[in-house]
Amino acid sequence: MPPSFQVGDHVSWNSEAGRVRGRIIRVHTRNVSYKGYTHHATPAAPQYEIQSDKTDHIALHKGSALTKLPD
Repeated sequence: MPPSFQVGDHVSWNSEAGRVRGRIIRVHTRNVSYKGYTHHATPAAPQYEIQSDKTDHIALHKGSALTKLPD
């Protein structure tokens, strides 16, 4: 079973710039178009919209790419 996260969770993930931290601001359970790319999501495999702590950049990732951090 893939990890499950909720809005407000503090998470980290790998990016080309290294490890990034941020907060989940939205959970998508249907396909979502973002920056010209369709991110596939279902209730069983959602996409998480995350705002970076440092840059306020928005990213979308599956739960398998995320690690929950202590608050």
